[in-house]
Amino acid sequence: MLRRHLQLGNVVIPRSVAAARIRENIDVFGFTLSDDEMTAIAALDRGLHTGPDPDTLD
Repeated sequence: MLRRHLQLGNVVIPRSVAAARIRENIDVFGFTLSDDEMTAIAALDRGLHTGPDPDTLD
């Protein structure tokens, strides 16, 4: 997901306290996703939220 957001031009601010996860987060600059991969990931969006609706937060 981090790589996808970077390719879309979004600002990404990952966070973790686990050294292994921090290394994984940095490793997103060593590759790019193909157009087919980006399309497949975008198709996963079903318009559902797993948390509060950001449009209604104060």
